[in-house]
Amino acid sequence: MYQKDGESYFIVDAHVALWDARPENQRNIHGKQFIDCFYDYHANLSPVSEKWPYEEYLYQGGERFIKDIFTDGYVDHAIFQPAHLGEFYNTGFGQTEEAFALTQANPGRLTYNHNFDPRNGEAGLDQLRADAERFNLKGVKLYTAEWHGDSRGYKLNDPWTYRYFELCRELGIRNIHVHKGPTIRPLDRDAFDVADVDHAATDFTDLNFIVEHVGLPRLEDFCWIATQEPNVHGGLAVAMPFIHTRPRYFAQIMGELLYWIGEDRIQFSSDYAIWTPRWLIEAFVDFQIPEDMTEYAPITIEQKRKILGLNAAKMYDIPVPVELQLPNADETATGPRQPERADLAPV
Repeated sequence: MYQKDGESYFIVDAHVALWDARPENQRNIHGKQFIDCFYDYHANLSPVSEKWPYEEYLYQGGERFIKDIFTDGYVDHAIFQPAHLGEFYNTGFGQTEEAFALTQANPGRLTYNHNFDPRNGEAGLDQLRADAERFNLKGVKLYTAEWHGDSRGYKLNDPWTYRYFELCRELGIRNIHVHKGPTIRPLDRDAFDVADVDHAATDFTDLNFIVEHVGLPRLEDFCWIATQEPNVHGGLAVAMPFIHTRPRYFAQIMGELLYWIGEDRIQFSSDYAIWTPRWLIEAFVDFQIPEDMTEYAPITIEQKRKILGLNAAKMYDIPVPVELQLPNADETATGPRQPERADLAPV
């Protein structure tokens, strides 16, 4: 566990990947556009000391992954959230076999989630059944803006998507991670809109919907949806590095999230390998809301512990030290979070 000033933090990095964007795996110009956009995020939001050469960024491999995440990165457990992107990469962007092999070799430290695309119809349902059995899936990662033939995206409330959610329910796949955040070239911004989360979360109250990137730049939309849907959670991937380049913007993001949905439904993510966890964890433990931003309360150590790992550990039944364990409670509560301020009370 990471320790600072006598305090211990159990770290779960809830959004990591192993990808292969090398030229030989790029199916077309869009594969290069995609990884170049990733690298721009990395280069522009990272401290100088944490920037990687472009060539190293295209592919990391398992050995470097273990070093960056566990040896150097303070992480106690990490969760793979792979994107397929088969229209852009010959063997896919996220490397299933390599990531799953690492998970099998490190079962106490890694969880492998997989993906599905509802546009694959009946064949995709059969594949989801096989994947659930092979990978022992507890969660899936969805990319609603992914291209598929002539289609440039789908919605969570499409009829076929609901067929897949029904099967997830049947298979015990309870955690639905959805990329709803900044667009990535050449994908379309509107296909990442958070509005369809509201429909799905209402209709599948027994599933958790983890909105990766907390909907940025649509943070306000996300907060208004999540405050009324108790099974909607926020993943901090992409939001985290603003702690370095735009600390007041990061303070606003955290302040709004804590105000609207509370510390129990926020999960730390480095979004490896866009960024590495070490510097993000160090910065977050040291971070505090600026005193002049009086509309937000200070972030407490207990809140940081939950965000950095205890919330995701609870969702995925990851063992944590007894002294840090959270009390048992249903992750999908039956009603909205009760407002703590009079101006949030229902009329």
